[in-house]
Amino acid sequence: MQPMQAVPVEPTPSPGPETGPEPGKDEPPAAETITEPAKLLRIASMVRELLEETRHASMDEAGRKRLAEIYHRSVDELGDSVSQDLKDELQDLVPPLDGVPGESEMRVAQAQLVGWLEGLFHGIQAAMFAQQMAARQQFEEIRRRGLMAQNPQQEQQGAPPRGQYL
Repeated sequence: MQPMQAVPVEPTPSPGPETGPEPGKDEPPAAETITEPAKLLRIASMVRELLEETRHASMDEAGRKRLAEIYHRSVDELGDSVSQDLKDELQDLVPPLDGVPGESEMRVAQAQLVGWLEGLFHGIQAAMFAQQMAARQQFEEIRRRGLMAQNPQQEQQGAPPRGQYL
């Protein structure tokens, strides 16, 4: 299986040498990216399933300890799969679990992690939709310009644009 490319979550133009930031203004934040989307999806599915399982069963101390280990490892692995800004956000939002957490503390931490992941997925979907719409607008503009170049008197006469073969 080939490694997947980084997926931008929120397209943000980065200033190039010809378009640097204006003096006195802050630079825009780096684009949020996901370097390993398949890994992210696998971890998200596992965390969601663990949350569902913990809702239906009471956990003893050993079970809560093991679940806390899985939780910490999941957070670390997720951090390795995303850009630094998303990793910082994740670290700020997920609570640290010290010692052996209680059942309710464990469930809340897992639910918070699942919520963050779902928000991340919604952000990805929104960014992809925005990219598709921008590409469609560019295509329509190129198409319109091409039709106008083929029949320039249409615009002058005020006639509605016609198809290429009509």
